[in-house]
Amino acid sequence: MDIVCKQCKSKFKIPDEKVPESQIFTLSCPKCKSKISVDTRQDVSPPSKEKPQPSATAEPATKKTIIDEVDSGTYDASEKPFDFLEEGAKTALLCEPDSAVKSKIRLALENMEYNVTEPESDRESLKQMRFHVFDLVILNEVFSSKDPDENNVMKYLERLSMVIRRKIFVVLVNNRFRTMDNMAAFNKSVNIVVNTKNIDEIGKIIKSGLSDNAAFYRVFKDALVKTGKV
Repeated sequence: MDIVCKQCKSKFKIPDEKVPESQIFTLSCPKCKSKISVDTRQDVSPPSKEKPQPSATAEPATKKTIIDEVDSGTYDASEKPFDFLEEGAKTALLCEPDSAVKSKIRLALENMEYNVTEPESDRESLKQMRFHVFDLVILNEVFSSKDPDENNVMKYLERLSMVIRRKIFVVLVNNRFRTMDNMAAFNKSVNIVVNTKNIDEIGKIIKSGLSDNAAFYRVFKDALVKTGKV
């Protein structure tokens, strides 16, 4: 075993067989007679800090989205959009940030005999859609979001199963695409697109879109019946 005196820096060796194992012992330096304390416990390789296995590595907490939070929430009857509806009653969810535009859309929907719910935020919209499948959803692409591609209501609708999604007629209100732009509607996974400059005619536009949608699904449902799928 190699020993070094801290006082005079002399170096000398001690036969390994004479070195006590795993303990502290003291000896005198052959040159300066200073006491040298030797800890043989240090000779035993200290246990290396075990690195956590990949499976044990804590994964970074995934930030919950509003949709995740709402989906995991408990049932709250106060979040239901309607306390009572007559059989066959039509319902609409109106998600529009501009009060003037909202007023015009609401009037058009009421003239079409829809029971209208007007949430103030995307969170409120999602909570109400948890407990009710609306016949009609009017959604401004910047409702509760400056970025149209981060619209939580739109994301929620995209997650729905096709069985549920087919029951909802979605109208996207925006100022980017022209009214009744079918390619834009297809790209955004909505039924029709309405530009805000045509908002005064939204009642007629929705009626036309609903009529076309009903005709399309009439053929679709007939095909399902003929193939024995319903």
